Amino acid sequence: MTAFIDTTPTPDSAPQWTAFAGTRLLARGTPLDVALAVQAALKGDPNTSALTFDDQTGRLVDLDLRGTADDIAARLVPAAGTAEPATTDAQARSPGRPKLGVVAREVTLLPRHWDWLAAQPGGASVTLRKLVDSARAASTHQERIRQAQASADRFMMAMAGNLPGYEEAARALYASQRERFTELTQAWPTDLRDHGRRLAEPAFDAA
Repeated sequence: MTAFIDTTPTPDSAPQWTAFAGTRLLARGTPLDVALAVQAALKGDPNTSALTFDDQTGRLVDLDLRGTADDIAARLVPAAGTAEPATTDAQARSPGRPKLGVVAREVTLLPRHWDWLAAQPGGASVTLRKLVDSARAASTHQERIRQAQASADRFMMAMAGNLPGYEEAARALYASQRERFTELTQAWPTDLRDHGRRLAEPAFDAA
């Protein structure tokens, strides 16, 4: 039996994958580390049934394990991105203070809106920037919840869709009912259950 491999934790922004052999956790870590662990497991037992998931999205990953470690690594490297677009003359001449990245653009508001903005500390520009930043923060907060719910549910659907309590657990996930979700997943195979909870945790924390 191949032992579970857990590589050094990667930064939140770095891709992380998790592989299962049946309902047993096989490996978790960087895409390359997980791919090599799956390759080793298949070499040790060709009958191993391994599934690999992207932790960020909860989606299944289609691995190409042919060749050497260098071959696999080369296939995992994302295509080189396009170069940053050159700054156009129009952009270079954009109004505002370049040091702060401030750009002047037209904003159309009703008189009552301008009156309210003018009465705020710092004036209209400062208040509008604060309002935009606040709206962006709220949007990011909701997006974190949606992403965690979607990734956890995709994983659970693939690995636990036929297990007792899956549908109720999914409903609890989307309703942000942590205790209910924990209760409904308790009887699932340990590794599968724990990974589903791990993916779902940011949804409950954010909520």
